[in-house]
Amino acid sequence: MSKPEINVTPLIDVLLVLLIIFMVVTPIKPSAFKAKVPAEPNRTKPIENDPHTLVVVVEKDGSLRINSEYGLGTVNDSQKTTDRLKQIFAARLANYGLSSTGDGSVPTGVFIKAPPEIDYGSVAKVVDAVKMSGAEPIALQIDDLN
Repeated sequence: MSKPEINVTPLIDVLLVLLIIFMVVTPIKPSAFKAKVPAEPNRTKPIENDPHTLVVVVEKDGSLRINSEYGLGTVNDSQKTTDRLKQIFAARLANYGLSSTGDGSVPTGVFIKAPPEIDYGSVAKVVDAVKMSGAEPIALQIDDLN
């Protein structure tokens, strides 16, 4: 009686067919990456800010201001800034004719702008002070990144 043997020829044929299929399906590595780079913005006229935009600016000496309103405390004593923002939000609420449980259409967003020389802890204190005023959302404004 002869010993049974496994015929591997059909198995190799199937494997070769699968190898060819995977080679065809596998995407070819792109030879170049084409990207569209945006053009420089046309700055012939100055950019006008939205009148509802509130920017809390941390000066290099640590003093705070809101837009062009100076004398609103310092980084370590930001209560004047918090109180002034609360007054602005209350005035906006009254001007819009909404109650405090309104539909949320009163703009209460605030940007915080600080020079690169200011340490992180000082900016974090200002963010906390702005949060206590009820501002939502709060964002960091970054100018002149080089």
